[in-house]
Amino acid sequence: MVNLILYGTESSPPVRAVLLTLRSLQLEHEFRTLDIQAGDHLKPDMLRKNPQHTVPMLEDGESCIWDSHAIIGYLVNKYAQSDELYPKDPLQRAVVDQRLHFETGVLFHGIFKQLQRALFKENATEVPKDRLAELKDAYALLEQFLAENPYVAGPQLTIADFSIVATVSTLHLSYCPVDAAKYPKLSAWLERLSSLPFYEEDNLRGARLLADKIRAKLPKQFDKLWQKAFEDIKSGAGKQ
Repeated sequence: MVNLILYGTESSPPVRAVLLTLRSLQLEHEFRTLDIQAGDHLKPDMLRKNPQHTVPMLEDGESCIWDSHAIIGYLVNKYAQSDELYPKDPLQRAVVDQRLHFETGVLFHGIFKQLQRALFKENATEVPKDRLAELKDAYALLEQFLAENPYVAGPQLTIADFSIVATVSTLHLSYCPVDAAKYPKLSAWLERLSSLPFYEEDNLRGARLLADKIRAKLPKQFDKLWQKAFEDIKSGAGKQ
């Protein structure tokens, strides 16, 4: 019997990447919410399990694994009936791994975390223009990744899509909506992923929660951003 416990917070993109993977694999699990502001992740029992005190963290029996990319690869390797989500073929796996590194190095730490730091630690009154420029450059790269395939690492859905969509959907809702005219393939990919039956519960809901917090920090800027996002919803471009 699978005995999986996922620790984290619903608004975290990496946590949502794991939730998407768990649901895709139809794995029963328990989700335990940690109050990061209250320091739940710093309690002795959590530090014993995860000295880096990061989320997400997966507890599988007596084993604990952290870092979303490590977790989602582990879940497929151990529990999947096939290797479609994380191919065993060396070249195909290398492409998936490259996309995962792109997510963590460029999208999450390089852009998302920097934007969050500017707003919530440096008390910026508007989104830094240089960071927005970097985000648009990242969107352009994703457009190229999707030039010949419906998914970011090739013709089939992989864990790279789960990882990237968790962060991109957050950036799309929170900082810079994906312009369907400039990035048609990226916009279509967002719509494609949003059609997954578990997408709203396991990704969209948390992305909205985080977007609400950001909107509270930058209400004037969000009037324009959300108006554009809701126009996309009505037109079917990048379902929110």
